[in-house]
Amino acid sequence: MRKLLPLLLVLTVLGLGCDSSVSSKKEFEDGTTLNFNSDWQFARGIDTTVEADYFEKKSEVDWEHISLPHTAHIEPLVIEDQQWQGTAFYCKFFEVASENSDKRVAVKFGAAMHEADVYLNGEKLTKHKGGYLPFVVDITDEVQFDQENVLLVKLNNEDNPTIPPGKPIENLDFNYFSGLYRNAYLLIDDKLHISDPIAAGRVAGGGLLIRTFDVTNESATVSVQADILNSYDRPQQGSVKTTLHDKQGNIIAEGEISTEEIAEETFKKVEQQFTVENPNLWSPDNPYLYTVTVALEKDGEVVDSKREKIGIRTFHFNENNQFVLNGEVIHLRGTNRHQSYPYIGYALSDNAQYRDAYKIKKAGFNFIRSAHYPPSPAFLDAADELGLLFMNAIPGWQFFGNQEFQQLAYRDIRHMIRRDRNHPSIVFWEASLNESDMTESFMDSAHAIVQDELPFDNTYSSGWMDYAYDVFIPARQHADPPDYWNDYSKDKPYFIAEYGDWEYYAHNAGFNQDEFEDLTEDARNSRQLRGDGQKRLAQQALNFQEAHNSNLQGSAFGDANWVMFDYNRGYANNLEASGIRDIFRIPKFSYYFYRSQAGPNLDADAKFGKPMIHIANFWSDSTFKTIKVYSNTEEIELFLNGESLGGKLPDSNRVSSHLRHPPFTFEIDEFKPGTLRAVGYIDGEVVEHSQTTPGEPSAIDLNVDLSNKSLQAGQKDVVFVYASVVDENGTVVPDAENDISFTVEGDAELIGDNPISAEAGIATILLRAGDTPGTVTVTATNEDLKEATKPIEINSQNNK
Repeated sequence: MRKLLPLLLVLTVLGLGCDSSVSSKKEFEDGTTLNFNSDWQFARGIDTTVEADYFEKKSEVDWEHISLPHTAHIEPLVIEDQQWQGTAFYCKFFEVASENSDKRVAVKFGAAMHEADVYLNGEKLTKHKGGYLPFVVDITDEVQFDQENVLLVKLNNEDNPTIPPGKPIENLDFNYFSGLYRNAYLLIDDKLHISDPIAAGRVAGGGLLIRTFDVTNESATVSVQADILNSYDRPQQGSVKTTLHDKQGNIIAEGEISTEEIAEETFKKVEQQFTVENPNLWSPDNPYLYTVTVALEKDGEVVDSKREKIGIRTFHFNENNQFVLNGEVIHLRGTNRHQSYPYIGYALSDNAQYRDAYKIKKAGFNFIRSAHYPPSPAFLDAADELGLLFMNAIPGWQFFGNQEFQQLAYRDIRHMIRRDRNHPSIVFWEASLNESDMTESFMDSAHAIVQDELPFDNTYSSGWMDYAYDVFIPARQHADPPDYWNDYSKDKPYFIAEYGDWEYYAHNAGFNQDEFEDLTEDARNSRQLRGDGQKRLAQQALNFQEAHNSNLQGSAFGDANWVMFDYNRGYANNLEASGIRDIFRIPKFSYYFYRSQAGPNLDADAKFGKPMIHIANFWSDSTFKTIKVYSNTEEIELFLNGESLGGKLPDSNRVSSHLRHPPFTFEIDEFKPGTLRAVGYIDGEVVEHSQTTPGEPSAIDLNVDLSNKSLQAGQKDVVFVYASVVDENGTVVPDAENDISFTVEGDAELIGDNPISAEAGIATILLRAGDTPGTVTVTATNEDLKEATKPIEINSQNNK
């Protein structure tokens, strides 16, 4: 980003409780927003009473040197005794140059879990309740210029029924973890500036509010509202210059407007509208992003600027309550996603957030429902970039609290919308406490807040109860089989927000439970780990197929399966394993079912939805001779050891009647070890996939999951490293459970159980990059296997 404002900041971070040799001095610049993630100090397990000693550089406290994002406790892979809960402290020393003494100075926390007391130089400034959304602490009157300041955050994540989601961890279907787990920023602004949307606290105001309307293929109107705050003690006047760039950086619209006079200690909203000819419309198939830059000038100098990426699109519901995007009916094929990682909980890097979104797109989905809280802004940025429609949600699950709880839930709705309203991916606002017994008055107020914050056409609230909200989003299990919600008759758009898990787990309500007659009851549900074997993985995939096919027979405008990734939860001492990828993001058979429902996109340059084929059988078990092939091609031919077993058209049966691309099923009479090869044909193109009977474990094969985003230095970036146990031909041995040990050389660290046993032939560990770009080397060993070594490149950090 070009430097629109020369910031006279000296940001010096000094080691707390450690020698000056670990101190560092860094400058980060992005307009007026300064990265505040590095050189924090952390302590846990000390006296929770804030002592004067905590503000001293040579404190007796045993502080740990850390940077953000950070979790207050590294959890076990499977959290059997809930999660760590308690009080932790974060401390940071910094200086701000006196040249900024006439500026407004504040600290913005992306999220803090979940009750934060913030102190500066020994004085308590604020208490904030809530763990999923940002808050801003103004330190203008307290910061000491050209002197050392100390910022202290006392952070507690113990059960608190007044803080949404409110339910105690031991009864909660997810974990909310701990720490300053998102980015932090130091804000240094001229006292005439574009306000922060959270700090401003204004309905349909604060920051930038960007919307598009009158959208056609020929033209569209883009409205940019800037909220200008004058914190001076005298009236001020400026001008707002707005520029709209296309993806190539070309200016396609620009304008300038005066703020006119703004009285002291008050604000003014300034709106500019632009007509874009022949707009490139944003959609899941064409996630085209424009860039809006808003510069505020005073006395001929730029004193503040903000930049947003936007998408031009229009959406509504037609007379049949179908979802219409850019004039075309689109069926939403979605999933739910919890943001947690193994071990580090919520403390994901921005790149890790992107990698999760990329995997969802690769799975063939065009929609995400956030479960059950607002995600990281980086995840929403990825949804914008990749083309994933989105339903944002406030924190809540099976709990309805007292008046304070409800007021904080209302605040969460407002803050969620103010933070995220400019994302083109977001089409629905789940202003509902999921599966909670809300009162009608609460729902009325929640819906009204959505309309209040976005008082425009086609603003849609959503909720799990069929009251007040614009869109009804029940889970499939909230109705009874066999029809579930397919006979819903109200004149209201509805979306199946969860399916495929609970109805099979608790109700035994599937129709296909005799498909594999030798499976026990627990093997017939959708909660199947990768290590539970291929029959159970096949049953999980069949459950999802059946439920999705059933949903398609009603008038729902879309559905979202439960769930994308396996995750830990508080109320059980095992993993919730109904993910189509496991907790390490490794695919199960069901992942390939969903991939087959997208496309086929025959464009040679297509990144997603391309022709695909996958054999959902390891061909390692003589008792499992059903060959399910997932593909979006037109016809499949199967070969065993080079001999054709014949061709097949897609299945045509009760559980595939409404699918875009039913699977192909082959029943093999005799098990013969060797290679199965499936060849798919479509419009003259050929795709193929093979599965080979594995031999004895012989070696380790190392891979790293980058998912279209390289590993980055200086960002606490994390990736999964996979050690596959393979035979002498390189085939993964799916029943291998060898213990694998990992080591790393270079500026990076390993996080996780080490050694760790392979599950279904693959052992996984987290690799976190340090601050130095370059090459690190990971080695995986087992005394009975040939070891593997892999160099991994770590790119330079980018603070823009």
